[in-house]
Amino acid sequence: MDKLFIFDTNLLISASLIGDTSPAKALDRLVLLGKFAFSNTTFDEFAEVLFRKKFDKYFLNDDEKWRIVTRISSNAVFFSSTEEITSCRDPKDNKFLELAVTAKASCIITGDEDLLELHPFRGIPIVNVHDFLNIQF
Repeated sequence: MDKLFIFDTNLLISASLIGDTSPAKALDRLVLLGKFAFSNTTFDEFAEVLFRKKFDKYFLNDDEKWRIVTRISSNAVFFSSTEEITSCRDPKDNKFLELAVTAKASCIITGDEDLLELHPFRGIPIVNVHDFLNIQF
């Protein structure tokens, strides 16, 4: 079975927008190692944020954004969270913890201090991009 990884929304957007950056390299590594884990909530948030007008300057048109959404979803496994978790000081980030526990994720990759401070969460590593690029699985 493939390893399952969770990118938080901001990191996934950053990795999708600009090539040859650490987030983009982490995205490429994830694809080599396994698959994305998403819930409908986390995937919908990613797609909604990607289509915000402020990101239009990175794309020629919406077709490019749809190609990114399709590429990410084609390398993803979707889960319905089985447990409500309220451990994060930022309640909006609990959805990533719920997903990680439900999917038995190999790790959460994030730049969000509210999540990073919980490392590890129930045995699931929560790492930044640099650590993800250097960790052995």
